Amino acid sequence: MPRSNRPSRAPRPSVRRGRRPAAEPRDVEGVLDGVRRTESTRHGAFVVAPVSAQRAVKTYVCPGCGNAVLPGIAHVVAWRADWIMGDEAAAADRRHWHERCWRAYR
Repeated sequence: MPRSNRPSRAPRPSVRRGRRPAAEPRDVEGVLDGVRRTESTRHGAFVVAPVSAQRAVKTYVCPGCGNAVLPGIAHVVAWRADWIMGDEAAAADRRHWHERCWRAYR
């Protein structure tokens, strides 16, 4: 029997090739919850959260060395725990550090 190029009438899943389902917005607090820690350094208290290589998808500038923290590189995110303007302002002022640069800064 010859092949038919007509689409079948059976219902198909709504996932089409090349399209991804809409991603839910990420909550920074929810993502970092459970893995972040507070560290006391010579510069004050900081909240520190590790970022795995799989979650590192953007390029940032490390404040320790001034070089790029590239996508796919594990690093840490740090912000002041004792910020005078409050926790929300401190979290908005967070910085992405190379792990080695953060250890040297502490």
